[in-house]
Amino acid sequence: MFAQPNGRPSDPRGDHDAWKAPLKEANVRDACLHDARQTAATMLLVLGVPTRAAMEVMGWSQMAMTTRYQHLAPELISGIAEPVAGLLWRTN
Repeated sequence: MFAQPNGRPSDPRGDHDAWKAPLKEANVRDACLHDARQTAATMLLVLGVPTRAAMEVMGWSQMAMTTRYQHLAPELISGIAEPVAGLLWRTN
């Protein structure tokens, strides 16, 4: 996912420093790069991006990675429950 301009893999320490610097500059909580990957995957889920498209964007070839990184936010669960309730208990 990360590469140098010449196409070679990025130095992990360089990635670490490149990630930490903007966090500090923005005065936001310290977080590991892995957290950002989970956030990105979850945002794709919340936005309703189809699973195959999310896998492509995130660079995954296995569905297991999708389920590992995407987290169901409470709002998403509520968003499912309300239409189901409406379907089951229609008043018309």
